[in-house]
Amino acid sequence: MRRRDFIVWLGSSAATLPLPARAQQASKVHRVGLIAQAVPISQMLGPDPINRAARAFVHTLRDLGYVEGHNLILERRSLELRHERSGEIGAELASLGVDVIVTSGNDMATRVARAAPGVPIVMALSSAPIEAGLVASLASPGGNITGLTVNVGPEIEAKRLQMLKEAVPSASRIAFLGDRNDWEEPRGKSVRAAAATLGVSLIHTEHSSTNYADAFVSITRAQPHAFFVARNGLWYANSKLLADFGIEKRLPGMYPFRENVEVGGLMTYVADLADLYRRAAGYVDKILKGAKPGDLPIEQPTKFELVINLKTANVLGLTIPQSLLLRADEVIQ
Repeated sequence: MRRRDFIVWLGSSAATLPLPARAQQASKVHRVGLIAQAVPISQMLGPDPINRAARAFVHTLRDLGYVEGHNLILERRSLELRHERSGEIGAELASLGVDVIVTSGNDMATRVARAAPGVPIVMALSSAPIEAGLVASLASPGGNITGLTVNVGPEIEAKRLQMLKEAVPSASRIAFLGDRNDWEEPRGKSVRAAAATLGVSLIHTEHSSTNYADAFVSITRAQPHAFFVARNGLWYANSKLLADFGIEKRLPGMYPFRENVEVGGLMTYVADLADLYRRAAGYVDKILKGAKPGDLPIEQPTKFELVINLKTANVLGLTIPQSLLLRADEVIQ
């Protein structure tokens, strides 16, 4: 066959291929950045990451047709609570030509947006993004940022305290472990209001981002009957330390993350982070298919989970009411 005839034959043959085959030949390799706040990078790696949220994200992308090594390059990064690195990592990912960056938390989204102008950002979780100046509204974010918020109103924090009181009915003094912002913001005020309604004396034991040992000392001195931990990324990174403290001091606690309970904390009631990351993968898919971030409404959590560590309750000599156990999504034994 002459060269010219061969080229003509090759072109006509490609045109007669089934559409999926032609699409596969021409499929683009997408590059996506995934940045975690505190999760060790080792728990984010591979096709089945150890971390539940990262695993849910990777698996959902796979279900949507994005496979690493085929049509996806997933750039995984972790701040490991060094928040100042957000901008540096954002700039690095932008230089690699990522199509979209998935962030966690307001501060990270803000810094990454500055460092990577023009790159779409999906917030796997955020807190009050309008008030933080990240978006114009939940329905129409505008700009280059969209995603999910963990806010369903400060009332959920009051519900967490109510559940702790239900688990420990005799508790009349409860320590509130959180920084000044945790105490003063609407979520903290909601907990304080609930404490007054429940007849509980709430004691603020303040910590900074670098010093929480003093807060542990303050809790010990205050001799509370239980302690309530504000939602703060610090306690994700120090899950074992926090759980060990509760067991050592024989203090029942309401913790902010599922991971706190998996390593020995008593209980948590929280938005299902794995579900949020599954939904974040859906946002990524829409953007890779041409949707503009500013046109995608920001959504709230739809799944919450109550997790109780019954083994820890036994160690603490605490009997969890059956009414609470029946409402639990998971009981660790």
